[in-house]
Amino acid sequence: MSKKDKKEKEKAPKPKYNMWQCSWFMIVTAWKEKEKKVLVLSCLTAVLAVISNLINLYISPAILGTVERKAPISELLITTAVFVGALMLCQAVSTYINANTIYGRITVRLAIIKAVNKKAATTSYSNMDDEKFIKLNAKSGDATSGNSQATEAVWGTLTSLLQNVIGFVIYVMLLSHVNMFLIAIIVVTALCGYFVRKHLNEYEYRHREEFSEQANKLWYTIETSKNYSTAKDIRIFGIKPWLVEVGDSAMATIKAMYRKAEGVYIWGHVFETFLAVARNGIAYLYLINLVLGDGLMIADFLLYFSAVGGFTSWITGILSNLSTLHKQSLDLSTVREFIEYPEVFKFEEGEDLIVDKNKKYELRLEAVSFRYPGADKDTLSNINLTLHPGEKLAVVGLNGAGKTTLVKLMCGFLDPTEGRVLLDGKDIRDYNREHYYTLFAAVFQNFSLLAGTVATNVAQTEEEIDIERVKRCIADAGLTDKIESLKNGYMTNLNREIYEDAVMLSGGETQRLMLARALYKDAPFVVLDEPTAALDPIAESEMYQKYNEMISGKSSVYISHRLASTRFCDRIILIEDACIIEEGTHEELLSKDGRYAELFTVQSKYYKEGAIEDEE
Repeated sequence: MSKKDKKEKEKAPKPKYNMWQCSWFMIVTAWKEKEKKVLVLSCLTAVLAVISNLINLYISPAILGTVERKAPISELLITTAVFVGALMLCQAVSTYINANTIYGRITVRLAIIKAVNKKAATTSYSNMDDEKFIKLNAKSGDATSGNSQATEAVWGTLTSLLQNVIGFVIYVMLLSHVNMFLIAIIVVTALCGYFVRKHLNEYEYRHREEFSEQANKLWYTIETSKNYSTAKDIRIFGIKPWLVEVGDSAMATIKAMYRKAEGVYIWGHVFETFLAVARNGIAYLYLINLVLGDGLMIADFLLYFSAVGGFTSWITGILSNLSTLHKQSLDLSTVREFIEYPEVFKFEEGEDLIVDKNKKYELRLEAVSFRYPGADKDTLSNINLTLHPGEKLAVVGLNGAGKTTLVKLMCGFLDPTEGRVLLDGKDIRDYNREHYYTLFAAVFQNFSLLAGTVATNVAQTEEEIDIERVKRCIADAGLTDKIESLKNGYMTNLNREIYEDAVMLSGGETQRLMLARALYKDAPFVVLDEPTAALDPIAESEMYQKYNEMISGKSSVYISHRLASTRFCDRIILIEDACIIEEGTHEELLSKDGRYAELFTVQSKYYKEGAIEDEE
């Protein structure tokens, strides 16, 4: 092992679960999913494989023994027919089992995928910024992505391991009648051959970074060359020669690496061949000596000699299966660690919160500070803020001031580093966080357009949609004419990532659809976190006014870095340097002639100059 490999091994974290714990996890999962047939069929497959092997082992010696004894032709035919019939029966049953085994295994993998997806979708929001959680999520996705991945392939490994263990035990009993020294020779040569082969097979793994680097370069040039978005740059800036040069260089390096690897493999195979010749030669000489000295029958000679080769296969099979199982257990351990990743928030164990949509709640931040993991200073510091029942609050400030972080704290996506967030005087950390989320209808800057119908996007569900309510919310959002002009109306699909017939709405239309979504939820709090940032100032102001009309009477928070857009709010707070530096109505803040007034003047001047330039 190279120094580089040793360092990587030292850095690699030890898996939480070993291969036996991971195997038991898969067995328990199959049992819970009522897929016991996966276990039964795996055992049957292993047993049938051993039986088939024994039939093949004994068929030639049995027939030869019949001939040696000069038995009647009828006995020879019956012996042959019995063995051939038994072999055909085993193969037929094995084929049937193999054809039906995959379905249960897929079901178990899908159950694990469901658990992984549920964890990703429902975990504490703060985990989504946790680097370890993110890596576990990605690795779990890879480990469950196909039939060849650990969450399904492990059944084949366990089946093969059981098969090899059973075969090993039977062959030990068989060869123990010959000589234990012969068994020792077989074991030693098999172990030597296995570890040499293992070392060789890991050659590419040890050099995976070099292979990966060159493969990534080659793949990059291929993808870039055929990518529509880079087509104009390739032609305008003459990038083709550079892409060809990088691709050719990577290809040449990859070829050189594979040539070197082939040389290593050839010498490894030569050594394996030497071991096989030595093992078989010793066994052959020993058995010939038994034939000549002890009168061993030719049929028995053939049986034992065949058993020597078979015994070697069982040993290497066990070792190979254990090695494969170990590698698969690393992926399975990752999946388990992800599913069992500790939660920051309380969910089922939290206090129930029954939300009354007609009630007006008070939300208070008490001496709240927040610092992101790894940051050297607070994003927000000692924030004291009360959102009064029915109040329209605007949060303004320059980009990066902490406005979105404040919203995340209010919505319960993050917990304060210091201080408390109180709902009607009670710390929100005591509640079931999932229940707490039902208090809010929010539209964020990066909102999600689901791959579903218009109605699904408004209702945020595909079950029990109140279509009349959907229509009312669409109407209130001013989008009725557009939706009803579509071929399938409210059942029109959106998002072309899945549906080829999906319709693409304009930016303004999508904004209105998000307004309809917020109206449909009808939650006590409405939060708008710069969802109109991509619009021009006038369009943004008009959109915010539309929101204000539709959610009249609800507690609401409007966030913007454009001060003029939120002048209609009951109160405006300006965040700067992690603190609330000013608060009041638009008129009050202008009259103070402070930071808010300064920023408003600068922005107003910019918009006026822009308007004059447009006129020119």
